[in-house]
Amino acid sequence: MCTRFVYNGKDTITGFNFDIDLSVWDHKVIKDENRFYIGIKMPDSQYHSFHGIHRNGNAGTLLYVHGNPQGRYDAGSYTIADLTENYIRGFLSFDDALHIVQEQQIVYGPDTTMQAMLSDRYGRVLLIEPGIGYRLEQRRYSLMTNYSVLNPESTRPYIVSGDDRYEQAKAQLEKQKETFSVSDAFCILNSVKQEGLWATRVTFVYSVKENKVYYVLNNRFEEITEYSFHS
Repeated sequence: MCTRFVYNGKDTITGFNFDIDLSVWDHKVIKDENRFYIGIKMPDSQYHSFHGIHRNGNAGTLLYVHGNPQGRYDAGSYTIADLTENYIRGFLSFDDALHIVQEQQIVYGPDTTMQAMLSDRYGRVLLIEPGIGYRLEQRRYSLMTNYSVLNPESTRPYIVSGDDRYEQAKAQLEKQKETFSVSDAFCILNSVKQEGLWATRVTFVYSVKENKVYYVLNNRFEEITEYSFHS
């Protein structure tokens, strides 16, 4: 369970709630010279950057989705996990990522079914859903949770009863103005936070204008930590 959005106003702001079952995934917040990311420990014992920000303004996140046969893992194809991590690591530009989805088949990783939202410092957004397709957009806002945006009917049968995070966030984003701020982003993310087994473990908001990440841990929205990328 996760929620991700991008809002284009006077500042381009991205927000993300990272919701995860701690019995399944080991994670930690990692900051280095070029990246801020939520590291996910994989079978190779490395913490991979599937959710994070590069100092160049690239922001990428993977969100769990119920899979479809057309997106199933194929060792000979480009996985959504590799594409997203390479983007966050700065190995790919936004245009590179767009070219890849235009020219190659994107599939799920071998261990889980995910969809992605990639964005850049100019407010461009790339929604990628293996087996379904992709969409390039540059709107006032873009939003994704754990259900298909490109083909909603494909995941409608899997909507968890009471899960209206997408609708809640959409309604709030619709009301925002050009002055949309980091504080406004946190208000939305706080309103759709999760608790229980799949609680929100990390929330981050990134301001392109400031080139700064603001984040909170374990729903402690009163305790915001800042991380700036140095020029």
